[in-house]
Amino acid sequence: MSSVPMGQATGIGSHPGEDHLEAIRVVFGEVPELPYLPELPARGVGADMVGRTAGLLVDLPVEVQPSGWRLSDRPGRDHQRSLDHMRRDIDGLEEIAHDYSGPLKLQVCGPWTLAGAIELKHGDKMLSDAGAVRDLTASLAQGVADHCAEVRRRLPGVTEIVLQLDEPGLPRVLAGTVPTASGFGRLAAVEGWRVEESLRLFDAPVVHCCAPAVPFGLLRSAGVRGVSVDAALLRRRDDDALGELFEAGTVLFMGVVPGRDARLPDPGVVAKPAVELWRRLGFAPDGLAAQMVLTPACGLAGATPRYARAALAACAKAAQVLRDDPADGLQAG
Repeated sequence: MSSVPMGQATGIGSHPGEDHLEAIRVVFGEVPELPYLPELPARGVGADMVGRTAGLLVDLPVEVQPSGWRLSDRPGRDHQRSLDHMRRDIDGLEEIAHDYSGPLKLQVCGPWTLAGAIELKHGDKMLSDAGAVRDLTASLAQGVADHCAEVRRRLPGVTEIVLQLDEPGLPRVLAGTVPTASGFGRLAAVEGWRVEESLRLFDAPVVHCCAPAVPFGLLRSAGVRGVSVDAALLRRRDDDALGELFEAGTVLFMGVVPGRDARLPDPGVVAKPAVELWRRLGFAPDGLAAQMVLTPACGLAGATPRYARAALAACAKAAQVLRDDPADGLQAG
């Protein structure tokens, strides 16, 4: 498994506004050690998390209906919008970062959240049909591989791609609380082994879940390289599972600043949740930076452009604290 850069900062994915070139400049300026291709959902249909990823699916075209995204018989206008947004983004990435050398993070909606959002042609959500979920996962894995290959072709200096699967719906999938398309019922809970099996189709991804009850044990068993969470949602009861995660060499992407405009404290305060967790678990100080990446709590689409830049800068400065003074930070915490 490739490694994530030590003690760095990055973003979750989404940014405010519609200027993709400016968003890319901000990312490469503020988190240059682990930059990412930003997403701009304000651009409309096909730029949202589900539509953007659905455009990558192989042989599974989608369209927008009043109820949301749905499988269709053939690619149409909505599918084309998704492709156009992604094409512009990759063109912009090549323009801004043509001479970049280092790792790059790409984000897509994970298969389980996607299956809970896309409907079958004449029925319920894809999540209701195990065969449809298998087809969706295989299609997504191939589409993501093609997407990563295209980015590598455009940016030959990229040393590795860190793939992030956005799975905010995963806890509900496992708990059996995802509503049916009608909204009157709930879809059956999915067995953990099925989720593990699906995640192994991707190349050691980082799984982002900004919801309560993140299934840390399942993700560790699936062999993910990292888990991305909102620090504010972590509870003491998660400590044992997090300790096992760290012992397995998994990296924690910890959301330490709000995703919407707020007052940003000093770097030491921003880093404090990571420092306190590491100290509480009893690990050696010099390992802190190796297994912690600092991020905003979630995407920045609901923030102002000024705050989005400041939030990334705050994470980068806090990550410097983890790198430079891990022992002092642990003692001061």
